[in-house]
Amino acid sequence: MKNKNTTLLVIGGGPAGYVTAIRAGQLGVPTVLVEEDRLGGTCLNIGCIPSKALIHAADAYARTQSYTGEAPLGIRVPSASIDLAQTQRWKDGIVGKLTGGVGALLRKAGVQVVQGRATLVDGKTVDVAVADEPLRIQCEHLVLATGSDPVALPDLPWGGPVIGSTEALALTKIPKHLVVVGAGYIGLELGTAYRKLGSEVAVVEATGRILPAYDEELTKPVLASLRKLGVTLHLNCTAEGLTARGNGLRIRSSKADEYVLPADYVLVAAGRRPRTAGFNLESLALDMNGRAVKVDAQCRTSMRNVWAIGDLTGEPMLAHRGMAQGEMVAEIIAGAKRRFEPVAIPAVCFTDPELVVAGLSPAEAAAAGQETLVANFPFMANGRALSMEAAEGFVRVVARKDNHQILGWQAVGQGVSELSAAFCHSLEMGARLEDVAGIIHAHPTLGEAVQETALRALGHALHI
Repeated sequence: MKNKNTTLLVIGGGPAGYVTAIRAGQLGVPTVLVEEDRLGGTCLNIGCIPSKALIHAADAYARTQSYTGEAPLGIRVPSASIDLAQTQRWKDGIVGKLTGGVGALLRKAGVQVVQGRATLVDGKTVDVAVADEPLRIQCEHLVLATGSDPVALPDLPWGGPVIGSTEALALTKIPKHLVVVGAGYIGLELGTAYRKLGSEVAVVEATGRILPAYDEELTKPVLASLRKLGVTLHLNCTAEGLTARGNGLRIRSSKADEYVLPADYVLVAAGRRPRTAGFNLESLALDMNGRAVKVDAQCRTSMRNVWAIGDLTGEPMLAHRGMAQGEMVAEIIAGAKRRFEPVAIPAVCFTDPELVVAGLSPAEAAAAGQETLVANFPFMANGRALSMEAAEGFVRVVARKDNHQILGWQAVGQGVSELSAAFCHSLEMGARLEDVAGIIHAHPTLGEAVQETALRALGHALHI
């Protein structure tokens, strides 16, 4: 067995892990990163990036199909078709460029990347099963960034027609019937994409509405879009397992009615959980928070110089949260004084239309005892939205009633994911409604709706 010593050892090459390693390398900290599979982790390889590429392709195809008849824009095409295998090759090319870029950035920062399965020996020692000879790495600081896994359902074990998001993103033929179990953001993003590609899509959700983590006012435009697209919703229903022939899903309603949905594939999108198995994490006996590793405001675990970041530390399981944690940990190890206490972590659903939230919702502000001003501005009064055929949706602001400090932003509409930066800037800088209302916003842009929302909360919106 070979031996190696380093100051920092990072286990996991996803967004949280590779950002930690890059930043540590930039600061002159000798760093080794161990990744069993491909650099970029779930996000770059089988999650965020490929799913958004598929969504873009599905949107482009659906739009082209709309041009085969009478179209408001005057664009007409004789017919539209899609080669999903070619789409997947295009998507894989994007993923390859990004993962290759991560490797280049790690090399630039002087980080040594080791490919192999890591097994914890103790808080300073890790064995790595590499291709040639086993490697033992000893370190001063250990960062755990092992990510998360999709949640399996007891009645729907993985295999055959039962697939997760990874397999759904790799299909080379469009299924005739796709059943999605779970109406959260993953299920609705992929279900919507395949409906636009031509699949008959049914969504099974145990609760009474879609996107149950978000308030109903925000999800109404998404619900209307799903119905317009022809996605069948089975709310207050549970999945009971496949039929004997494996070509259908048995479901049960809250009224105990049972029926079968035809299914070439059943996409289980029941959430994700921290990846704690497979690398001997239990040997460290770290304090846990349910299934997640418990950390403090600096991402320190209960063991000295052992850190945990990203999905391993629980909700919210967002790549940008893990990256921010990783950057902070690297700087602390290099001697800086940092804490992870963001005012807001934005969350985006890339549904149709998109949905973005940052900070407190009206209900959350009320639960915190805040007396608030709440206002929204509809995109139907925004010139840029109208010119993009995107009049559905709105921007909403939540602010303190006494001093007008902004507590939260929410938006639903086409392209609103790009408003997340403006939302977080105002929250992190402690802006008031007057601050946002007084900033000159470019015309015509969707961002004007942000200014108009603040103006409306103050009682003098200009364009409504």
